[in-house]
Amino acid sequence: MARKKAFVSPKDCVACGACAAACPRKAISVSRGCFASVDVSLCVGCGLCAAACPAGAVETKEVSE
Repeated sequence: MARKKAFVSPKDCVACGACAAACPRKAISVSRGCFASVDVSLCVGCGLCAAACPAGAVETKEVSE
């Protein structure tokens, strides 16, 4: 079964934390002020993080489980 999960492009991420603040499951954290990372085990693929990202660094993709 395929489900959506969020992924962050480290090269595009500005580490502003907007995606982490928007995530209702707290699946995103900002690593040492460098870039955001997603805990895919917590991510439900709702896309709120991608909508909140001002840099366009977050996207949701279909993944197989």
